Amino acid sequence: MATASKSRPLFDPTIVRRAILDSFLKLDPRLQLRNPVMFTVFVGSVLTTGLGIHALVADGNESPGFILGVSAWLWFTVLFANFAEAMAEGRGKAQADSLRSTRRDVQAKKLDEPRYGATHRPALASSLRKDDAILVEAGELIPSDGEVVEGVASVDESAITGESAPVIRESGGDRSSVTGGTRVLSDWLVIRVTANPGETFLDRMISLVEGAKRQKTPNEIALNILLAAMTIVFLIVCTTLLPFSKYSVAAAGQGSPITVTVLVALLVCLIPTTIGGLLSAIGIAGMDRMIQANVIAMSGRAVEAAGDVDVLLLDKTGTITMGNRQAVEFIPAVGVAIETLADAAQLASLADETPEGRSVVVLAKEKYGLRGRNIHDHHATFVPFTAQTRVSGVDIDGRRIRKGAADSIVKFINENGGATSNELRETVERIAKLGGTPLVVAEGDRALGVIYLKDIVKGGIKERFSELRRMGIRTVMITGDNPLTATAIAAEAGVDDFLAEATPEAKLKMIREYQAGGRLVAMTGDGTNDSPALAQADVAVAMNSGTQAAKEAGNMVDLDSNPTKLIEIVEIGKQLLMTRGALTTFSLANDVAKYFAIIPAAFATTYPVLNRLNVMGLASPSSAIMSAVVFNAIIIILLVPLALRGVPYRAVGAARLLRDNLLIYGLGGLLVPFIGIKAIDMFIAACGLA
Repeated sequence: MATASKSRPLFDPTIVRRAILDSFLKLDPRLQLRNPVMFTVFVGSVLTTGLGIHALVADGNESPGFILGVSAWLWFTVLFANFAEAMAEGRGKAQADSLRSTRRDVQAKKLDEPRYGATHRPALASSLRKDDAILVEAGELIPSDGEVVEGVASVDESAITGESAPVIRESGGDRSSVTGGTRVLSDWLVIRVTANPGETFLDRMISLVEGAKRQKTPNEIALNILLAAMTIVFLIVCTTLLPFSKYSVAAAGQGSPITVTVLVALLVCLIPTTIGGLLSAIGIAGMDRMIQANVIAMSGRAVEAAGDVDVLLLDKTGTITMGNRQAVEFIPAVGVAIETLADAAQLASLADETPEGRSVVVLAKEKYGLRGRNIHDHHATFVPFTAQTRVSGVDIDGRRIRKGAADSIVKFINENGGATSNELRETVERIAKLGGTPLVVAEGDRALGVIYLKDIVKGGIKERFSELRRMGIRTVMITGDNPLTATAIAAEAGVDDFLAEATPEAKLKMIREYQAGGRLVAMTGDGTNDSPALAQADVAVAMNSGTQAAKEAGNMVDLDSNPTKLIEIVEIGKQLLMTRGALTTFSLANDVAKYFAIIPAAFATTYPVLNRLNVMGLASPSSAIMSAVVFNAIIIILLVPLALRGVPYRAVGAARLLRDNLLIYGLGGLLVPFIGIKAIDMFIAACGLA
């Protein structure tokens, strides 16, 4: 799904064809009524069409060709606005079709009891209900959303996430949630169903991308109210101009009053039709960009809130650091050669499949040329790590090598009749103060030295945080580490603040404190213990790999389960707000140029002196009016790509952003209509169309 959505071109022929058809279907007055600005244009189109037909069968003051020409371009204005919205919706519908193709009514194994080995009977996925227990074995599709209650298995989630690498799902912890439509690749899982038919995560995704639950955001509603108010004001103005024009002509005894067709054209050019026609498409496209990033937003409000966020709470592990501590240095004890320490550390780690253990082997290999050896030839006996002993190691060729936590290794050495030096303890303390994890290596009754394990801060993350700081966003690292370790990692990563030894209560308290100060907070989470904080945060991104409780508490779900996605989400939200602000600025600015074109032309017969305002030197009043109306329609369709793609995002301060917005879209909005209307007028005059 992710790959398909990201590779789809902006103007996919299938989507364009569907959007053209939808543009005509959206001419339904009940749909038009939702947008006051475009409904006004719609009514004007109907009115001028009627006047044009009347002019064809009866003599009037205006040419039928002029009236019907104006009417045609008013209809194009409505259709182009409909097309912009339909294009934005069409991309979502195409993604919904892709998702729908992954949904199947598969055969399930319904268990009488939620345990492996219990009696099961066949049942269709559509018949499963919440709290039913099912068994899914290797090669079978998971029929519905659920929580793993027993078993461990690798699962192919590519149908949902677009990622080909399988993931591990197991009972308990934060990796127990499974999604309907994914496939078990190995072993088996006993799953408790968590959704009724039609309420699964896939069903919600389809509903969201199709737009069934898209609600206007508060800012969008406020902007709609402003545009509606401006429309009403200009409607009142234009309505009063007709009797005023007639009175002026009667009083002066010369000239002719303004016509209804010209008044309608004047009204359409006065009201903010450009942003009115694109506003809905901008909001829908913002959600579409979020979907392309493999994030499902539960509402448009969440996307918009992401653009206003000024505090980011980020988990340390997997977000700021690589997620696994890596061996970066061997520090030998006094009198021990570093090659001896490296050799012992590698031997003790050969059977250690943890990322930390593998990193020890790699460090010894790369830095000291110690190649892996065939341990079976040496009849080695490995001592596995346990939470109780906190020690692992190997007995090989009469040697007893151990590595582990400092206090556990000290105990091992003492039991073998040895002792540790003050220098070793100082090394352990120094590594701890630097935020690392010291692993002591011993052989028999003596310590060989210390392995320095370090949380590796992700490359480029410090620069990302600097960008966020320039945007006025405060970054806060959340970690369960002690304050000493947290301080070292926070300093290296460049975050603004950190919360060490974080508990659910501490996270919730921190979010509430920021919100009480008027800040908008975003955070990520995947565990049940994150649910209270996710529910409190303004933008709450739950990992798809996490628990059902976390996904229900969040207002976004990251299908890739990538904690760093939060930064991208904020950027998409800001791009949505920037796009809306830029096109609103452009729309209001280009109205000024249209005033210079149409007002002198509209009143040329009533007040000839207004011809002095014809600064563009337009050929004739009818040509000027027609040019303004044509430009008013064409500019909407020309801005559709920008509305769908969004204004390019840059991490700059608010002052510079405002300046650039006014220079590019404000000044551009003033100049483009002068050029466009003049060019259209020249074409109309050359063709003798008006």
